[in-house]
Amino acid sequence: MAVSIAKQGYNLGHGEHGDHEHELVIYQETRDMRLLGFVLFLGSDVVLFSAFIFAYIYLRTTVSPTWPPILDGHQLPRLDTAFAAVNSVVLFGSGVTMHYALENWKHGNRPRYNLFMLLTILLGAGFLGGQAYEYAHAQIGGWSGSIFGASFFTLTGMHGFHVFVGVVYLIVLWLQTQRNVYDQERYFGLTAGTLYWHFVDVIWVALFFLFYLW
Repeated sequence: MAVSIAKQGYNLGHGEHGDHEHELVIYQETRDMRLLGFVLFLGSDVVLFSAFIFAYIYLRTTVSPTWPPILDGHQLPRLDTAFAAVNSVVLFGSGVTMHYALENWKHGNRPRYNLFMLLTILLGAGFLGGQAYEYAHAQIGGWSGSIFGASFFTLTGMHGFHVFVGVVYLIVLWLQTQRNVYDQERYFGLTAGTLYWHFVDVIWVALFFLFYLW
């Protein structure tokens, strides 16, 4: 009888703490499965981009002896590398701010998290604005006017769509953090957002080399 009463008293005193530990264990187990699923999703995106990139490399090296190709008797101009370099710095800078946003969240620094997260969103939107400006001024024959134009608008447009999705996702994550959906122990959404944002950075490195430096 005394042992039973003592056990009940222990459960009452430690029940909440035990429930928290149990929830944390479940979260860690499901986090690993979700992380694997998310990495596989990013892997499928790598396959998608790789298919289009290798198609572009094949067309460039086999279809036209000169590049940019000739359209209506005139060689198309090269893209504005200087402008693209500035726009690239904007995107890569957003990767840095996203990293610091996650790190400040893990260390419980909400004000600096908010600062870096909002900077990431603004820089991502700025990159999209720069890409829209380049689309409006690129004189490479349009999407259907040349192989060069079709390849450029398809690949960079697909990447731009991923950046747009990423910006929307980061806005949702920021709103969730304002509603305390995540804490310092459970923040898988922020981890996934950071991985996704670094992914679009890496893809842009390949596209910048292919279209502006090669």
